Amino acid sequence: MVKQHIHSLDAQAWAEWLHQEQFSPKVLNFVLDFVYQKKLTANLPSQFPKFLKDFFSDNTPVISEVHVSEDSTAKFLIQFEDGVQVESVLIPFNKKPTICLSSQAGCAMNCSFCYTGTQGLKRNLRAEEIIGQYLVVRDWMRENQKIDLNPNIVFMGQGEPFHNWQEVNLALSIFLHKKMVGLGPRQITLSTSGFMEGFDAKVLPPINYALSLHSPFESQREELIPINKKYPLKSVIGNLQKIELLPRQFITYEYLLIRDFNMSDEHALALGELLSGTKSIINLIPFNPFPGSRWERPSKEEIDLFKEKLVEQKLRVMIRTTKGDDILAACGQLKVNKFSRKKYV
Repeated sequence: MVKQHIHSLDAQAWAEWLHQEQFSPKVLNFVLDFVYQKKLTANLPSQFPKFLKDFFSDNTPVISEVHVSEDSTAKFLIQFEDGVQVESVLIPFNKKPTICLSSQAGCAMNCSFCYTGTQGLKRNLRAEEIIGQYLVVRDWMRENQKIDLNPNIVFMGQGEPFHNWQEVNLALSIFLHKKMVGLGPRQITLSTSGFMEGFDAKVLPPINYALSLHSPFESQREELIPINKKYPLKSVIGNLQKIELLPRQFITYEYLLIRDFNMSDEHALALGELLSGTKSIINLIPFNPFPGSRWERPSKEEIDLFKEKLVEQKLRVMIRTTKGDDILAACGQLKVNKFSRKKYV
């Protein structure tokens, strides 16, 4: 009999299991403390760990390889029980490190600027695999970098989160529960290419959301993100604007800067019209080259000039600092490909 994984249960499922096994509902928090913090208190019987093992699997993913960039960004090759591999990235920031998680092995969106898309979709990740990625990278950080905290999360690794929403949503409920992983809503950002199948803003958890925008023009965005043909940009933005945001919370629009493609005066004006009156921030991302890419990265001067054009449109703008590009760990560079990793390390 295949056992359910111990990291695949949300709080309600744990409560139902306790009731089934005739435990008092009062021990729920102590059970979760043990599962996620390894704290066994007198409120649970001493044989409780063995009791859990009889019911649940607790296998965690394995870190097969680690590559550390010159800027201390660390890229991990994570392997699951069936041999499928994904890449996760630990990104250092001044206030708090961030883990870039994958939601799928590969990706079906086939975005032309993204290295992940060149490998296609192998399969969806299960909630426990998404949780497991986070836990093994967090534990590596605590052991090797002596940083004893819970890093932030960005779902910007391999895969389209809304394409695997059922499992991603379950993982989010576990990340956010104060007695499980215990992250705050502002510590998690989910980035989408605009895949809107089944999208319902009313039931989304109160985390941060980001859209891969990259051009205000439908035809040009289709060249970068083929799913735009099915879910046009204006309808996607309309859906995102229905999300109930917390105070001082914004939708982030990620804008990949590609030389001689999407940085003209016309682009700046169109972005101003598109996002006028919305609670939004534009995150400018200089293109990160990868083997076989046809796009080019703009110069610092070109980047700064385009930012000025957007500020003139009264838009809130940030420039994302590129981290880990020397080990193919930057935005759009993740792909399980040993040759490409060795070539760039």
